[in-house]
Amino acid sequence: MRLMRRHGPLLLWMPLQRRVEAIASAYFAVPDGAGIDFSAPSGEPALAAPDSVSWQVFKNPLALFVGGIAAVLLELAEPRVRTGVWHATSFRKEPARRLRSTGLAAMVTVYGPRSGAEGMIAAINRRHATIQGVTPDGIAFSAAQPELLEWVHATACYGFLEAFHAYVRPLDAAQRDRFHAEGRASALLYGAVGAPASQHQCASMMQSMRGMLEPSPIIFEFLGVMQEAHLLPGPLRMAQGLLIRAAVELLPAWVRERLGLDRRWRLRPWEHRLLRHAGVFADRLLLRNCPPALACCRMGLPEDYLYRQTGQTNQP
Repeated sequence: MRLMRRHGPLLLWMPLQRRVEAIASAYFAVPDGAGIDFSAPSGEPALAAPDSVSWQVFKNPLALFVGGIAAVLLELAEPRVRTGVWHATSFRKEPARRLRSTGLAAMVTVYGPRSGAEGMIAAINRRHATIQGVTPDGIAFSAAQPELLEWVHATACYGFLEAFHAYVRPLDAAQRDRFHAEGRASALLYGAVGAPASQHQCASMMQSMRGMLEPSPIIFEFLGVMQEAHLLPGPLRMAQGLLIRAAVELLPAWVRERLGLDRRWRLRPWEHRLLRHAGVFADRLLLRNCPPALACCRMGLPEDYLYRQTGQTNQP
């Protein structure tokens, strides 16, 4: 495969570059066409700044995929969230569509113009207000409960941050704290007022959930659905199982033990090295028609701004 280097980012041979960009753009497309324009209005800031840790983390597709699955595993370990996600949404029947929708929401939250992000979050909050029920053990819940919103926010932060740290490049303590602090703006809009604002607070919340997280057949049903669904295009589908196991690898050891995720779900050392090389490659691949590059243009920055920022630190 021929690669071209330009100011840090990697560009593929042009026909292949166009094909990859078309696939990536389709992933973030909204079926009814009523999507967010990440390139406009000119100059309107996002909830996070271009020089934020968040803009670096969320530009990496491998970290998004692996981190998103890790986050869902943690969500499904909480009985109230599990009941709401598995029985009150389309996740079980349309996993690919649901993952695209969730991925797009993450992109809008991080890169979209603030007005668009606020409108999208308000619409999600209205849907949350309609989701309520009772767990099999008789615990009543509402998707709008602050403690559940805080747990969902914390799991997302944990998944994306740990995936980037493990499979792209290490982040130091200050960068990890910045990432959590940057997420506070969206957390407050969602109603997750007690969401972690630092790495320490996230770790403390994780420990505080020891008594709540529990195993469930639904977790293994979810993993089975993820393995069978057509989540990745063509040749990349061969790596789907590997990426799913990479997500399991991110969970704290005590969570894996609690959920019954034994060594069959773990990575071999060579697989971890392979994923690290893939994560570094993905972090340098400029996709002009995707939210990170479009948001940079909206802010008057070069389309490859985020890739220049990466510099030479992305070495496996």
